[in-house]
Amino acid sequence: MKEVVIFGAASGLGLAMVNYFTSNGVSVIGVARNVEKNALSTLCDKTYQCDATDQAQVSSVVESLSKDAIVISTMGSFRADIPVDYIGHRHLIDALESAGINRFLLVTSLGCGDSWQFMSARSKTGFGSAVREKSLAESYLQTSTLDFTILRPGGLKDGDVTNAGDLSQGKEVHGMITRHEVARLVHALLLQDKSKKQVFECVDPTVVYG
Repeated sequence: MKEVVIFGAASGLGLAMVNYFTSNGVSVIGVARNVEKNALSTLCDKTYQCDATDQAQVSSVVESLSKDAIVISTMGSFRADIPVDYIGHRHLIDALESAGINRFLLVTSLGCGDSWQFMSARSKTGFGSAVREKSLAESYLQTSTLDFTILRPGGLKDGDVTNAGDLSQGKEVHGMITRHEVARLVHALLLQDKSKKQVFECVDPTVVYG
């Protein structure tokens, strides 16, 4: 893998992905609403400024990418006036299909899709609306023509790669994980053809709350 494209690259998990991939010799194209945030433009080989809630902006960025691009999205929002979680990913998925770019990994969260049943009432009250938006994005992606992978991490913390993150499918899991460990798992999944059309959860038993 020589290059990845990361949407939502300027902060949080996206920024951790930028740091992880560049430190592992992979070129990064960073896409964000504000490419000057956290000096993103100095970290990436190329950056694109893009408000993903604007379909035309998303299409313009995607049209500039190579057909064999590997695209990752960590985009998300919390209590935004226009949440990017669903509509931004709908625009991105549509644009990728139109451009003939097939490989796409979407990072959502525990609680999405069929894991909603395992969320606590408190969590559903606190950030359930964002999880439901992300679930809509998952559903839209799963009915697309893309070679997708969906990854649902547990609670995110700052921290280094631990090499202890645990991938699972279709079972109840709870826990935390560092952002850099999620990045490592994303890298591993993208290197495996068997991860296509699959949904995974991930937590790290060595990372604790607090």
